[in-house]
Amino acid sequence: MKRRHHFHIDYLGHSVSATVQTGHAPVVEVLVDGKETGYAETRGDRPVTIPVELPTEPPTTVLVRATPGPGAPRCLLLGSEDAEALVMAPRPY
Repeated sequence: MKRRHHFHIDYLGHSVSATVQTGHAPVVEVLVDGKETGYAETRGDRPVTIPVELPTEPPTTVLVRATPGPGAPRCLLLGSEDAEALVMAPRPY
């Protein structure tokens, strides 16, 4: 059964959102400031890492790591190499 889970974080003045669709073939979509900038498919509960660019000057590359399962999906934002991973908050809609 497919189900959509939404996550969000504000980072460096930009809105980063992720939607994880669970089911037989999980899909992850990432939006930056409302524009789709990343997409990935995975199998089962395997985590997937999606690189996205923030429209800063110069552009900043960050990674969104989505874990579809087991249990409830989770998303992390990985900034620079020496920064800690930031938990993206789940959204109920």
